[in-house]
Amino acid sequence: MRKPQVLLSLMLLACIGTISLAADSDDLAKQNAELRQKVEKLDKDLQELKKAVNPETTAALALKPVLSSLDIQFYGYLKFDAAYDTSRIDNGNYAKWVESESPNDDDDQFNMTANQSRFGMKINGPNGEAMNTSGRVEVDFYEGGSENKARLMMRHAYMKLDWPENRFNIIAGQTSDVISPLLPSTVNYSVCWWTGNIGYRRPQIRLTKELGFEAGGFLKLEGALARTIGQNSISGTDSGEDAGFPTFQGRASITLPMFGAQEATIGLSGHWGEEEYDTTTSGQDKEFETWSINLDYTQPICKKVKIKAEVFTGKNLDAYLGGIGQGVTISGANQYEEIGSQGGWIAASLGPWDTKRFNVGVAMDDVERGNVNDGGRTLNRSVFGNVYCALNKQTDIAFELSHWRTKYRGPGDGESLRAQMALIYKF
Repeated sequence: MRKPQVLLSLMLLACIGTISLAADSDDLAKQNAELRQKVEKLDKDLQELKKAVNPETTAALALKPVLSSLDIQFYGYLKFDAAYDTSRIDNGNYAKWVESESPNDDDDQFNMTANQSRFGMKINGPNGEAMNTSGRVEVDFYEGGSENKARLMMRHAYMKLDWPENRFNIIAGQTSDVISPLLPSTVNYSVCWWTGNIGYRRPQIRLTKELGFEAGGFLKLEGALARTIGQNSISGTDSGEDAGFPTFQGRASITLPMFGAQEATIGLSGHWGEEEYDTTTSGQDKEFETWSINLDYTQPICKKVKIKAEVFTGKNLDAYLGGIGQGVTISGANQYEEIGSQGGWIAASLGPWDTKRFNVGVAMDDVERGNVNDGGRTLNRSVFGNVYCALNKQTDIAFELSHWRTKYRGPGDGESLRAQMALIYKF
C-alpha cells in the first residue's frame, strides 16, 4: 500500500514541476518577445537620430523653410588681383586707358584688390506646363569706397518668363545689353571696355524669339526697351532721364553648323536713343542722339580653339563704354559735338590642355579727332595674352600680360606694359 502512494506522490510532483517549467518557459518567451520589440524600436530610433544629425540633412532641413519651394542655387567666386603698370593707368585696379604722360612720363604703379569677387543667386520655378519662370541676382564690389571698404554694386537683377515650346522669352530687370553681346576672356576686369568692346548692363524689358531651321541651326531675334543712361547736364538733371523715353536696342543673329559639327554665330545689332541737356538756366534744351551699329561673330575652329570678334561704329557711346569714355563735348571749341567712334576686337580661346587654358587678343577704339578738344582721347589700343592654370577643381591661378597705348589730341600720348596675376576660388 505504501509503494503505490509513494509512486503516486512522485508522479504528482513530476506533473507539477512540468507545469511550472512550462509556465516559466511561456513567461520567458513572452519577455524575450517584448525585449526583442524594444531593441528593434531602439534601433529604428537610433537610425532616425543618425539621419537627423547628418550635416547634409540638417542643412537641407534648415534651408527648405527659408528658401521656400523654389530651386535656388548660389554661385560666384573670390578673386584676388595684383597688377603692375609701367605707366599710370586709369583706374589702376583694372585698365581702361593710359593717362597722359605729358606731365609725368613712365610713372609706374602697383595695385592689389579683391573687388572683383562676385556673388550670385539663380532662382528657378515654379514651372508650368507652358511657361517656366526664373530669375537671377548678381553683385560685385566695384561701386566705389576706399580700397579696404568697397561697396556692393548690382550687376544683374532680373526675372525671366520662358515659353520653351514656343522658343520665346521675356526678361525684365537689369542685365547685359542686347547689342554686342560677346566678351573676350581677360584677367583684367574691364574685358576690353573703352578699347573696342562696347555694351554694358542697364534696366530693360527684352523679348527674344528663336526660329529653327529644318536643316539645322536657328535664327534669333531680340528687342529691348532700355533705360537711357546719361550724365548730369549744366543744370544738374540727368540727360538720359530728361529725354522722356527709353533707348531702343535690337539684334538678329543666325547660328548654323560650319566646319563639320561646329556651329558658328553671326549677329547684327544696334541701338538708338536720345539725351537732353538743359544747357542754360533759362530752360533752353539741347538734344543729342546716341546710336550704334554692331557686328559680332563666334566661330569654333575645333573642340579646343574658338574665335570671337566684334566691330562697331556709332556716336555718343560713353554710356556703352565706347568713345574711350567720351560722349558729348560740352565745352570748348567743339562744344555740343556728339563724339563719334569706331573699333572692335578679336580674340582666340585655346584649350584646355591638361590643367591650362590660354587666351590672346587685340582691341581698339578709334575716336573722331575733330569731335574732341585738345587733351581729349583719340585712340585706345590693347593687346593681351593670358593663361589660366587649375590648381584644383575650384581654384585657378591666372597670369596676364598686356600692352596699352592711348593717344590724345595734342601732346601727352601714353603707353604702358601691364603684368597682372589673380587667384580665383570658385563656388
